[in-house]
Amino acid sequence: MNHPSLSHAGKSTEGWPIWSILIVDDEEGMRNFLVKTLVPRCRTVMSAGSAEEGAELLRAQHVDLIILDISLPGRSGVAWLKDLREQGFSGEVILITAFADLDTAIEALRAGASDFILKPFRVPQILNAVKHCYDRASLARENFVLRRSLSARLPAGDGLVGRSHLMRQLRQSLQRVAGVSSTVLLQGESGTGKELAARALHDMSSRASGPFVPLNCAAVSPELIERELFGHATGVIQGVPKAQDGLFYYAQGGTLFLDEIGELPLPLQATLLRTLEDHKIRPVGSQQLLHVDVRIIAASNKSLAAEVSAGRFRKDLYYRLQVVELTLPPLREHKEDLPELVQHFVNQLAPLLGVAPLSVTANEMDYLRQYDWPGNVRELRNLLERSLILGALNVSALYAQSGASDCASSATLPHGATDLLTLEKQHILSVLDSVHGDKTRAAQLLGVSRRTLERRCAEWAIG
Repeated sequence: MNHPSLSHAGKSTEGWPIWSILIVDDEEGMRNFLVKTLVPRCRTVMSAGSAEEGAELLRAQHVDLIILDISLPGRSGVAWLKDLREQGFSGEVILITAFADLDTAIEALRAGASDFILKPFRVPQILNAVKHCYDRASLARENFVLRRSLSARLPAGDGLVGRSHLMRQLRQSLQRVAGVSSTVLLQGESGTGKELAARALHDMSSRASGPFVPLNCAAVSPELIERELFGHATGVIQGVPKAQDGLFYYAQGGTLFLDEIGELPLPLQATLLRTLEDHKIRPVGSQQLLHVDVRIIAASNKSLAAEVSAGRFRKDLYYRLQVVELTLPPLREHKEDLPELVQHFVNQLAPLLGVAPLSVTANEMDYLRQYDWPGNVRELRNLLERSLILGALNVSALYAQSGASDCASSATLPHGATDLLTLEKQHILSVLDSVHGDKTRAAQLLGVSRRTLERRCAEWAIG
């Protein structure tokens, strides 16, 4: 009786997938031929002589591709493939056989085969089939990432804007960090552009050709976030019959951006730390470990050091994340960039909204400079979006609660309290009032999560 062969570690050559491959064929000569062909090109190659032995290996080891003979002792390759697909196996499968007709080929494709090759075949044939499977899997991941980016409504090419000393320093720091693979922690207030900095860092790195996958940890419930990150096995979720890949899988070869990482539940922080150390993930409900090649960029609008002191964030994870720590400056510290930012957002938003661009007068720009921007660049963008829709710069909205009329035609700034916290409260209340108390819509206009808005309202005892 044949026994499953343990993994053969290979080194992937340039242009080849870093993949785990399982060969299932009852002919020892064919197994040895395929192992010898693929070991120098792929990370792990395993072999088994039957479907039952292959299933035993699959229970213990993640596999990206199965090269499967149709005629096997016991359960046939096609029958096992049908079972694998029903159980949620989403990897690629190449079926091989020495005896095939059109009906067999159709049955194989219906069972979920990615490709179908007749024996005997030459080395270039099997290598091309493997490369095609890899390209198809990569395209599926890219489509997922593209759909996710479009749903987040993040405009392409929206880079860092500004030529102030602080912005030049930030760009220089990002360029230095881009050349290494270390984890990066971005700190800064809400709306300072942490995701834009993360995207710029990804685009300048050697991973630029790979996917950039963002996740706002505060926007996903604690019950779902582990499955969102790591995926889950078949049967974990009631009513969902198939397994699902997580964001680590879709970020393979690229960057995973974890925004508001301070909101990550403590038990999951330990899981993330283990992943950063071992470069392996275990989908929820699975016994398999999956190797991941992903760079982590994390961000927080809270001081993670303070969160560690308060016992809400693991000290070991904090130290692991802050290998490189960069702080993004609030807008009030580089107001000299306001003219360039205003022009950038007007040029970007006007075509998207289908409206005419705005011209900002010197007087209006003075009012923008005198405001402290508690919502930072995001608040400025939202103000300009609303102003473009209305057809005039709505500077008065920034001071709506202080009794000012239209600032664009006023000679002086509104009197009254102008400290940062008071202005923030005034602005949030103004936006809430403009949408008749709809907190979901207000949070969208403010560029914050509803959870953040609820917390602010609770602090001010507002229902």
